[in-house]
Parts: sequence; structure tokens; C-alpha cells
Amino acid sequence: MAVVFISPKLRQKNFFLGITVVFLAFLAFVALSVFLSQPKQIPPELVFNKPKININTEIFASEQFKGLQLFFEMKMQFEYVAKTEDNKSVDGFVTAVSKEEAKDILEEAGLFVTELKQVEIGRENPFTPY
Repeated sequence: MAVVFISPKLRQKNFFLGITVVFLAFLAFVALSVFLSQPKQIPPELVFNKPKININTEIFASEQFKGLQLFFEMKMQFEYVAKTEDNKSVDGFVTAVSKEEAKDILEEAGLFVTELKQVEIGRENPFTPY
């Protein structure tokens, strides 16, 4: 039988120590190559290609453009409380662009406005059934 001067545990320990040192050296090489690398320099002429855009402003002089109509203003709903000429209280809703226009509409109808407020759109809790 042969005489072995290195114990199996010491040989195993040296083997794992060698593998660990090689692995750590590999990790250090990868880390240094990643963290110390610089981005490649791109020449400035390749960064921005100016698009060739021509804006035709002749459309503003055409009859089709001059014949366009403005959008109508959105009408809102107002709730009112008013009195008639014989001092009866009347309440209801009126639709107008602004509060002043709603007041003018009611006054033209012969009502004296005591309270006028804009109706809130929607419901407080949209998940309640009607």
C-alpha cells in the first residue's frame, strides 16, 4: 500500500479553494470590464437627421378655409328659483351658455330671478342604481 502524505480532506479543501479563486477572478474580470467600459462615441452627424418638411400656408387663402364656421359654445344647465309678476314662486331648469345669459332668458320670460345656480353634471356615486 502506498504512503500518502496529503490527507484527502486537505486535497478536497485545496480543490474547492482553487475553484473559488478562479470563480472570483472571473467575476472580478467581468465586473471590471462592465463597470470600467465607456460608451462608444457617435459622430454628431449621425445623431440627428433633419426631416425635410414643407408647410403649405396657401390653404389659409382658399375659399374653403374662409367658409369654415366656428364651433358653438357648449350650453350648460342652470337651476333657477324665480318669482312671477303676481309674486308666485316658480322653479325649474334653463339651458344657456353662461349664467348671465340664463338670467337674461328668464328676465325676458317675465320672471324675477331670486336664485340661479349651475347644475352639477353626473352623480355623486356613479355605482348606485337609478
